[in-house]
Amino acid sequence: MKLAIVILNWNGRKLLEQFLPSVIEHSSSEANVYIADNASTDDSVSFIKSTFPSIKIIQNKENGGYAKGYNEALKDIDADVFCLLNSDVEVSKNWLTPIIETFKAESNTAIIQPKLLDYKKKDYFEYAGAAGGFIDKFGYPYCRGRIFNTIEKDNNQYNDTSEIFWASGACLFIRSTIFKTLNGFDEAFFAHMEEIDLCWRAKNLGYHIKYVSASTIYHVGGATLSNTNPKKTFLNFRNSLFALTKNAKGNIFFLIVTRLILDSIAGIKFLFELKFKHTIAIVKAHFSYYGHLSYLLKQRKTLNQSIKYYQKTSIVFEYFVNNKNNYESL
Repeated sequence: MKLAIVILNWNGRKLLEQFLPSVIEHSSSEANVYIADNASTDDSVSFIKSTFPSIKIIQNKENGGYAKGYNEALKDIDADVFCLLNSDVEVSKNWLTPIIETFKAESNTAIIQPKLLDYKKKDYFEYAGAAGGFIDKFGYPYCRGRIFNTIEKDNNQYNDTSEIFWASGACLFIRSTIFKTLNGFDEAFFAHMEEIDLCWRAKNLGYHIKYVSASTIYHVGGATLSNTNPKKTFLNFRNSLFALTKNAKGNIFFLIVTRLILDSIAGIKFLFELKFKHTIAIVKAHFSYYGHLSYLLKQRKTLNQSIKYYQKTSIVFEYFVNNKNNYESL
């Protein structure tokens, strides 16, 4: 099985200097490592060429974000499985072996995520994907190990291999044939939640997505765009609506109206917390969503919406009303 690890980079020389050595040390015997550079303006490319001459570099012509950056880069890579790996990730010894074994044993498994722990607090899960992702009826994402901003400690409670709904883009393994079947990421997302959309489309075609805890990585998170940045709030709220409209089975009108109400409550909450820029970001997210609605509905007509996509009707209600702040209590 030919495996390609592809690290998307944009002005990330310091991150590459810090984390690339662990990737090379623990991966080079089982995979080819690529840097896909999104038109960096720092010295990332020259640094890689001089310090890690064995690393293959793909230079994209522009910074098209996560979605377009990977779509462009993966066109030029010959592999059976792509590993899309953030530049702020430390990998561990033998991290690839359980992933490869799972792909070989399960022909209908299309996408796999390892256990994501926090690089700064290594006994805690990491926000971006923890022990695998799910969404509720209204499109809000959550994880085993993380619900909204509540992060669980890793007490081996998710030491298993299990079916999940979405795998984190911080480290996502996908069969190349499936990536091509799905036409890659939807570039309208630019960044954030495009992996949820990709996984959702794969699930609607009948493929399995797995979490494999025997493979462990450590993710810094927010190294490119912090959780406190209103741009991240904008992308998360908008792109959640994008994915819901394209892929959800059921009455979209009812879902979107409900989301409008719930997102308005979130905006009011930010106002009370004096986070005015985040309230504005939510408003902008909805206007951007409505501007893309024609495109999204056209996409919806071409896609399958075949599965029940949620475990819980409303994670918002469970978390904020019933005070259930960890996955096992849901």
